[in-house]
Amino acid sequence: MIGPKVRIWDLPTRLFHWAIVILIPALWWTHEIGRLDLHILLGEVMLGLILFRLIWGVIGSSTARFASFLRGPGTVFRYVRGRAAGMLGHNPIGGWSAFVMLLLLAVETGLGLFVTDEDGLNSGSLSHLIDYDSARTLADRHETVFYILLGFIALHVAAIFYYLLVKRDNLIAPMVTGSRAAPESGEAMIGAPLWRFAIAAALAAAATLAITYLL
Repeated sequence: MIGPKVRIWDLPTRLFHWAIVILIPALWWTHEIGRLDLHILLGEVMLGLILFRLIWGVIGSSTARFASFLRGPGTVFRYVRGRAAGMLGHNPIGGWSAFVMLLLLAVETGLGLFVTDEDGLNSGSLSHLIDYDSARTLADRHETVFYILLGFIALHVAAIFYYLLVKRDNLIAPMVTGSRAAPESGEAMIGAPLWRFAIAAALAAAATLAITYLL
């Protein structure tokens, strides 16, 4: 049975999600129109967001923590067979999907730090650590990972529509409102205090500044 609505996503997690939704097409477009200066700036914003999410995945609210949604193969198998108990946050497959998406974003952004364009006029902040030929090779890898990421995003969107149209489970609304109807056995999200958010944001910002301007 389905119980009353409960909180399942905190505001930082939701803002991260929708910021990524905006940033990915913005990064693609700035590359397509040759605004590599803006592309690099947006990439640095992406870096900060990823670092924040990695930290928030350790100290954040209960449903944002990796330990709460990266479940073992047994749980995944039971979920696929429809035998898993009701749960809040990511389901076992969705949890791994979100984690793989985050890893792909991290790899894509990390590669971008070392990339330089053909003229050497626009370069990632760490491109000075390697030679030009290596930077151009990583530019190719950067593009390849982007297409892999696009494929994964397509699967992600397809899964959302499958849940919406076939299973009648709207996964989009909770990422907007933060709440959804919970299984009868479900418990509300345990929120993280504001000081943890402040620490995560400060650490992510400091690391981003160090990587992009000090190294």
